[in-house]
Amino acid sequence: MLLLKAELQSYFPETSAGFDQIMALEGEVYRALEGRRTQRVIIGDHVYFIKQHEGVGWKEIFKNVMQLRAPIVSAKNEWEAIKKLQELKIEVPDVVGYGCRGINPASLQSFIITRELTNTRSLEELAKDWQQCPPAFMDKVKIIREVARIARVLHLNGMNHRDFYICHFLLDLGVPVSDGPKLSLIDLHRAGLRKKTPQRWVVKDLAGLYFSSKDLGLTRRDWLRFMKEYRNKPLRDVLMENVFWNKVKNRGDQLCREHE
Repeated sequence: MLLLKAELQSYFPETSAGFDQIMALEGEVYRALEGRRTQRVIIGDHVYFIKQHEGVGWKEIFKNVMQLRAPIVSAKNEWEAIKKLQELKIEVPDVVGYGCRGINPASLQSFIITRELTNTRSLEELAKDWQQCPPAFMDKVKIIREVARIARVLHLNGMNHRDFYICHFLLDLGVPVSDGPKLSLIDLHRAGLRKKTPQRWVVKDLAGLYFSSKDLGLTRRDWLRFMKEYRNKPLRDVLMENVFWNKVKNRGDQLCREHE
């Protein structure tokens, strides 16, 4: 399978040769792991990000199966996650190219190309300045509520991110936060898609947010605002869910200990 939007069709034929050319693209490497590489590339006058998958091998597949995790064997998972989130009206990078080749799941070749999101800053970068230079109160509240809303939409629609950290939320700096923050969710290659999100994956996602936000000086009221928006119900009802929220906190604290 090879799917290219019109802006790429003049550079790469929709043939096996075109697939080979795309898999051979070289640019600024952002991440390189065994069997997968993420690069920033320039094609014509536009900047894109490409994730190239070269096959994970049977060892990795068996390891995931033994851990009761669905193995990620190609870029298809991210392609489907982005399509699903677009249907749910969650901002994500726009896909301009996708390809997958092969039958053996251990040696599939695949790629996904997305447009670069410009004039953005990750919430991790933005929030590092908050303790020295606090944001406007309502700006912080609106960002917290929007992160909670995105998390709620994912989980209510059978999705989980699996790397749900604030560094994967990009704020559009061209849209005033006072008008409602425009946040894009990125790095979706491990996202889970099901009819219903199992609670253990919900807890893991929320624990990731808790862990990645723990040193930002958020107050108890900030966390309560998040919880209320995430559950979309009165705070008195949310506070009755202590068992669930304690699971989130305990898992988040465990992540903190693992990264000390």
